[in-house]
Amino acid sequence: MAAALTPHDLIAKHRPTLDQALESIRTRAYWSPHPEHPKAYGENGSLDMAAGKAAFDALLGTRVDLGQPGTDDWVGGEVSPYGITLGVEYPHADVDVLLPAMKAGQRAWRDAGAEIRAVVCLEILKRISDRTHEFAHAVMHTSGQAFMMAFQAGGPHAQDRGLEAVAYAYVEQVRTPDTAEWSKPQGKRDPLNLTKQFTPVPRGIALMIGCNTFPTWNGYPGLFASLATGNAVLVKPHPRAVLPLALTVQVAREVLAEAGFDPNLVALAAERPGEGIAKTLALRPEIRIIDYTGSTAFGDWLETNARQAQVYTEKAGVNTVLVESTDNYKGMLSNLAFSLSLYSGQMCTTPQNLLIPRDGIRTEDGPRSYDEVVADLARAVDGLLGDDARANALLGAIVNPDVKARLEAAAGLGEVALASREVTNPDFPDAVVRTPVIVKLDGAKPDDEAAYMSECFGPVSFAVAMDSAADAVELLRRTIREKGAMTVGAYTVDSEVEQAVQEVCLEEAAQLSLNLTGGVYVNQTAAFSDFHGSGGNPAANAALCDGAFVANRFRVVEVRREA
Repeated sequence: MAAALTPHDLIAKHRPTLDQALESIRTRAYWSPHPEHPKAYGENGSLDMAAGKAAFDALLGTRVDLGQPGTDDWVGGEVSPYGITLGVEYPHADVDVLLPAMKAGQRAWRDAGAEIRAVVCLEILKRISDRTHEFAHAVMHTSGQAFMMAFQAGGPHAQDRGLEAVAYAYVEQVRTPDTAEWSKPQGKRDPLNLTKQFTPVPRGIALMIGCNTFPTWNGYPGLFASLATGNAVLVKPHPRAVLPLALTVQVAREVLAEAGFDPNLVALAAERPGEGIAKTLALRPEIRIIDYTGSTAFGDWLETNARQAQVYTEKAGVNTVLVESTDNYKGMLSNLAFSLSLYSGQMCTTPQNLLIPRDGIRTEDGPRSYDEVVADLARAVDGLLGDDARANALLGAIVNPDVKARLEAAAGLGEVALASREVTNPDFPDAVVRTPVIVKLDGAKPDDEAAYMSECFGPVSFAVAMDSAADAVELLRRTIREKGAMTVGAYTVDSEVEQAVQEVCLEEAAQLSLNLTGGVYVNQTAAFSDFHGSGGNPAANAALCDGAFVANRFRVVEVRREA
């Protein structure tokens, strides 16, 4: 039996990390307690590369028994985008049994206070971090990410986002003191004296609806924000990406039990094929918070129908890069090529529309026409992905047949500037690996608008010819306002164009990256410093992470007594 985790030990172990996280969200400086390099693991109880792979292999064909109440069946069916059948089974829950059991532990969890909840969450994250190599394989074989991306985005970067949410949750809960002595003078009469007690209380049970492409990175902020603010959390994974979140639930339950809390504060809701339990769960009266990443259609449905819950959604947008001029043409092309290629464009932050004046752009070596810019970008992508080994390491695998179908259909939408090609993965011959397609469209043609004004999730981008930079700025504004954007990029050495783009992004609440030519890309964000989404345009109603993301997951209840 595992040794008990005392509050004193947890605070001594994790308070320094919490304090550093609090300082980092204040300064927005770079910091991470979770190593990005695979060789950093293997000491102090963590799994190294070989042990992590062995742990993942040992999971295949097994049953993940979480010991949670209400289990009425065992479900599974995940097949890796790399062609491996995982064969892992998970508990299927009778929610009429599970939800009351989850609620039963909330009183003690509420009464523990913000600091204890925070350090328990940090212990969960520490144990997940120790198994980063194992989790990386689980993310890789459910999302289709290449191993290094699965390791970093699914491991330390996801853990950073979880810790960031805990830090914001702690800040918001301790903003109000636990107690206060209140005295109101009454002139010649005795003053009115009250003792006031303030307690952050959870809303109820939170439902975290996981996504296929980034199950941990997108899942951990909501999970840990809700848990740290006193709520129980029911994790409903995407049916093709259950394993990483099932392992997360397993670790959370173990830590909660060892810390003296009810493990049912965190539970899993896996589903049978085609069952579609997200809608049913979302409308349960016990569910008071919902976190969701996925399609706009279902996100809109949740916002409209789950009226009993506080709903946080990250949906779809049409991410845009405006290319007007540059003083580092080669660097711009290299940066864009990487941004379009990473994980086969299967990121909510990947650029889709490249708005380029039809008269061309200015560079440090003279003007380049629209056709030349598009052709040069196509060559840059080809050069980046020309070697199959490097292509596999960047592209990963196509996550599902819908992405492949969109990719194949895109070639019929306009003139193809860069055709997609098939890449063979020698380690996983059944993996579907494709390079990006770039299609030329005309911003002045109404027939082309249907294509570039719709999200085409996957390795598809549109080079849209615009009559002028001013027209491009206005199309950018309309795109953000009508369709939303998780990211916006711009390349310009013209101060007026830069100011116009910045003003659009401020007015329409979109996160902007200007003139990136080095090793930072428009589709990447750093925890503790960058905001992922803004919550201010149709792409998402919340940002990861800020105070608004956590503050409404609890309410402060006051008890007054006469002193």
